[in-house]
Amino acid sequence: MTNPPPALDRVSVGDYMNPGILSCGPDTPLGEVAGVMAEHRVHAVAVTGADGTHPIGVASALDVVAAAVSGEEPTALQAAATEHLSVSSGESLHRAGQLMTEYGVSHLIVLDESSGEPVGVLSTLDIASMYAH
Repeated sequence: MTNPPPALDRVSVGDYMNPGILSCGPDTPLGEVAGVMAEHRVHAVAVTGADGTHPIGVASALDVVAAAVSGEEPTALQAAATEHLSVSSGESLHRAGQLMTEYGVSHLIVLDESSGEPVGVLSTLDIASMYAH
């Protein structure tokens, strides 16, 4: 018999996030963003603002699929239907899961607890991985 997973409220986002953020500028053609996703085997890329570091949106694989079937060739920001949501690295996975469920998103930008700077990404698969153990 395996041990039950720890309660989501006792595990921090920082323990299960993927460190680092793949990002692109707002005017990056979505085809290039799709190439980054394919190369790195990820489902989302942060779209950053003029400063190049702070996310203003998230382009997801579903956004790429929607553009592909419509025949459109939008920029990353034009295609980024996924709302930009963030969570602190010290927050619980329970709270992160609540945000994902409430807003219907599968990725959260993780911010450093002290500096507020982006440090990683948490996906629904990260929470599923914790739940599976």
